Amino acid sequence: MSRVSKPYEIVERALELSTADGCVVIADESSSANLRWAGNALTTNGVTRGRTLTVIATVDGTEGTASGVVSRSAVTADDLEPLVRAAEAAARGAGPAEDARPLVTGVPASADFTEQPAETGSDVFADFAPALGDAFARARSGGRELYGFAHHQLSSTYLGTSTGLRLRHDQPNGTLELNAKSPDRTRSAWAGRATRDFKDVDPAALDAELAQRLGWAERRIELPAGRYETLLPPTAVADLLIYQYWSAGARDAAEGRTVFSRPGGGTRIGETLSELPLTLRSDPHAPGLESAPFVIAHSSGDGSSVFDNGLPLAPTDWIKDGRLERLTTTRHSAGLTGLPVAPSMDNLVLDGGGERSLEEMVAATTGRALLLTCLWYIREVDPATLLLTGLTRDGVYLVEDGEVLGEVNNFRFNESPVGLLSRASEAGRTEKTLPREWGDYFTRAAMPALRIPDFHMSSVSRGV
Repeated sequence: MSRVSKPYEIVERALELSTADGCVVIADESSSANLRWAGNALTTNGVTRGRTLTVIATVDGTEGTASGVVSRSAVTADDLEPLVRAAEAAARGAGPAEDARPLVTGVPASADFTEQPAETGSDVFADFAPALGDAFARARSGGRELYGFAHHQLSSTYLGTSTGLRLRHDQPNGTLELNAKSPDRTRSAWAGRATRDFKDVDPAALDAELAQRLGWAERRIELPAGRYETLLPPTAVADLLIYQYWSAGARDAAEGRTVFSRPGGGTRIGETLSELPLTLRSDPHAPGLESAPFVIAHSSGDGSSVFDNGLPLAPTDWIKDGRLERLTTTRHSAGLTGLPVAPSMDNLVLDGGGERSLEEMVAATTGRALLLTCLWYIREVDPATLLLTGLTRDGVYLVEDGEVLGEVNNFRFNESPVGLLSRASEAGRTEKTLPREWGDYFTRAAMPALRIPDFHMSSVSRGV
């Protein structure tokens, strides 16, 4: 067997080699392609491929079941048995695993488990690259410079277990980030998109959006810190709610450590979080946001368990019509809390019933409001309230009576996404979006713009 052996053969061979009481093997095959550009010209491009093998061994002892996890890249035939033995040794040297559960059984095998992995390459940009070149020409003639990158990755995951599971999932993941700058670098605007195949990305439309924002920025207005009516675009909403999602573990809530803990004990499930009919959900089959339909856990942690590998995932409402419906659980934490099993998934959708686009929400603004582009450097301040701090970036604009008057200075903000949901006065139309802050980790999101009557800009930021 060589490094280019079929992934399913590697999984099968690792399972054959295992002498542990239980074994899970995950083979991840990935390929990626990228383009980078600066000053209206392509600078670099490339294609890469890689393989990672993870072996999870479980050993039953008198005090319980222990697990050992070992991962290696570029595994060859000579590496395979030492890798399996290392996982077994790690399990035998560990104490009983708190999250131990019987390995999952009874999930039908994937029909394509024995097929070669899917691959991407430079041809994924066949239509996008020429359109990007046209955008460079328009930007050049319009006196602006475009910078950015496009990245596409296709990962095939093969999961096999000693209990008979043979599952596979192919995950495409594409991101585009585009910055427009004035030639003197005093003005900057950003736009980003998430895509599965770059067929739904329009560089001309993005360049037109950025040109408009650079035009707004020709007038500069200084504003002090304070609370402002604020229009959060879908990308900013995604960044805030993804962090909320990551913080929505049932066990931590039940133990009184998070914003979802009920005073006096228990969780806040059943409480109304928003007067708007907001529904926050995950669905592995959501159109355009498809993600793995079963648990893929390379390690155990607060929100995942290696013992849950292969567990089927189903559409789940986390918030339904404004009411907290579910918190994330593994089988272990579900048993501790008495809540239903609800593993985390790799996409997130917020629906609020709104029909207005962000542009229409701007036009409908009465009085004064701020329009944000995106957020960055988001950090947690207080887990008990999920208070977050961060900075605005690449354009904050002043809106008065439906018109954008100019660009204002950047701010540091202090807000809790849970608090924002409770105070939001309007939700726009839900659309696919790329989170600016968390786009390296979480790209499958669809969010509406939100109107917040009193978003807290805690201080003025003189940075970018």
